[in-house]
Amino acid sequence: MAKLLFFAALAAVAWWWLRPYLSPPRADRGPRFERSPDEAEARAILGVGPSDDADAIRAAHRRLAAAVHPDRGGSTELMRRINLARDVLLKSGA
Repeated sequence: MAKLLFFAALAAVAWWWLRPYLSPPRADRGPRFERSPDEAEARAILGVGPSDDADAIRAAHRRLAAAVHPDRGGSTELMRRINLARDVLLKSGA
């Protein structure tokens, strides 16, 4: 009986230690090799017009991020697209 408990404990420790290597990789990790949206597409994603300034872009980003953030049950893909749209518009000097 003692041998059985020893090997069960040894197997549990080995599983715990090797668990990161045995599980398949998660789909939401890893590099992204997708294109960034152009300015018109970024404005459509955030819902801002061509005459809106940087403050309006930031406000739209905050509003959308609060709605679709993964910590609140939203999608990581939507959050990534919203962040990309914000970055494109703020870098373009909108």
